[in-house]
Amino acid sequence: MKNLTIKNQFKSLLLSGSLVLGLTFTQACQDALQEDVISQIGAEYLNTPKGLDDAVSAAYSSMRSWYGTERGHNLTEFGTDIYTNGADGSWKFMNTYTNQFDSQNGQVRELWDDFYRGINTCNAVIERAPNITGVSDAVKTQRIAEAKFIRAHHYFILVQLFGPVELRLEETKVPTKVVKRNPESEIYASIIKDLTEAIPGLEAKKAATQYGRATRAAAEHLLGKVYVTKGTSSAKAADDFAKAEPLFKNVIANYGLKLLPDFGLVHAFGNEINDEVIWSVQYTRVQLTNGGGNNSHVFYLMEYDTQPGMRRDTENGRPFKRYRPTVYAMETVYQNRENDSRYKKSFKDTYRSNRPGTFNASFDNSKTTLTFAQGDTTMYLPGVEVPLAERAKKKYQVLVPSRYDEKLFPSLSKHIDPGRADLTQFEGGRDFIAMRLAETYLLLAEAQFRQGKIADATATINIVRRRAAWPGKEAAMEITADQMTFDFLMEERARELTGEQFRWLDLKRWGNLIERVKLYNPQGAPNIKEFHVLRPIPQNQIDRAEGGANAFPQNPGY
Repeated sequence: MKNLTIKNQFKSLLLSGSLVLGLTFTQACQDALQEDVISQIGAEYLNTPKGLDDAVSAAYSSMRSWYGTERGHNLTEFGTDIYTNGADGSWKFMNTYTNQFDSQNGQVRELWDDFYRGINTCNAVIERAPNITGVSDAVKTQRIAEAKFIRAHHYFILVQLFGPVELRLEETKVPTKVVKRNPESEIYASIIKDLTEAIPGLEAKKAATQYGRATRAAAEHLLGKVYVTKGTSSAKAADDFAKAEPLFKNVIANYGLKLLPDFGLVHAFGNEINDEVIWSVQYTRVQLTNGGGNNSHVFYLMEYDTQPGMRRDTENGRPFKRYRPTVYAMETVYQNRENDSRYKKSFKDTYRSNRPGTFNASFDNSKTTLTFAQGDTTMYLPGVEVPLAERAKKKYQVLVPSRYDEKLFPSLSKHIDPGRADLTQFEGGRDFIAMRLAETYLLLAEAQFRQGKIADATATINIVRRRAAWPGKEAAMEITADQMTFDFLMEERARELTGEQFRWLDLKRWGNLIERVKLYNPQGAPNIKEFHVLRPIPQNQIDRAEGGANAFPQNPGY
């Protein structure tokens, strides 16, 4: 049963506790070094039992700067081999890699500040919890473990995006300009230490007593992913992949988690809590406590609402037409639709009239006018070319791939949120699934492949593929060991995880971001350079460092 109390606490502390339980050097060290009092809650509040709980909740709320946000999706799905830009002009340069993507980037700055604010709250919890009276040792142990999980998570995202960053493991109580960029090896060592120490103190259940709290399964999944990522970084060690493998196996075997029988149910609206979810970031329908909300629902949708027979509604979503699938994604990644259900269950192919009447056809030249009653099919996207004569027989428009453009393309359906209050609401309320068991299997296969265990990797990936099969097609979905190539693994992650905030980080980990953008993303290909494997350090962070760029240098190329 979902515990709404903890869920709402996670939201409300974004407005209060997380901003006062320790201003970080990134938040407070502006040129004037002025601390702004944002709440009447003083620093001593954290030294109380209620303050401890609220501080941990505040630290969790900083996850919402990344998961389900515009900045999170822009930094993970845009500018990759499977997503390019649609017609929406906002942030297009993050896909095209032009010089507009620079150190003044607001989304990079916001993420940096929010994560370091969260890190400092975690530091305060870890330092202060042992001395708080009126709290059992068991609760203290769990809260410290949660803080270490969150701190490790934030540093893991930061080191992937920016490379060497400031490693700050003590509470910053007063502003300071003394900062430096620690080597990646130190960052990874700290992340691994935090997660290793956190695992015994976290709840071992499939889901924590209060839903939304980190569990051992979440920490083990994250630690395994850290090792897989470290294994291709400047901090790599020979045994990284070997260390990852048992962590993933433990998550799969020992926490009651299981793949849902139907891939389409994983992201079904209203089914955000299910047996496949390892850990999710909490949102709500209460605007006061929802912060900016889960905005994932707007970015992946085509411009359906200007087409004959259609108007915008909550069921079909608010179409920002931001991310458009690449030809590679549509024609190669999702090529096998006869056996694999994931194209059909990931993309919306049918639109039904919510604006009855007679209209001129727009994109389908096989007909001139169309008449729709309420609920009639107005558009169908078959995903393949259909001859003109066949299209002419239909009473609706057929959108074929040759007609796709920056406004019209297959819409990803994973994040659609019909539970919004109205058709304009941007602040969605669906929880964002950050870790799920199918990814654990795929990461296990990756770790096994890297160790040369091809037969094991094949068996592991076939588990995911059998679940993705149409009924009766399970055997046809299985691959053999000679088909288990790394290219296949990369495509399998795309098929399973499209739009779930992984792809840019995957390509970075695999060392082929530049190559694959040049091959498969025509908008990004002309401008992407070798230095784009790192994001720019926010300029305000460099400016407020003692010694400026000499003490806290910018990443090359920016």
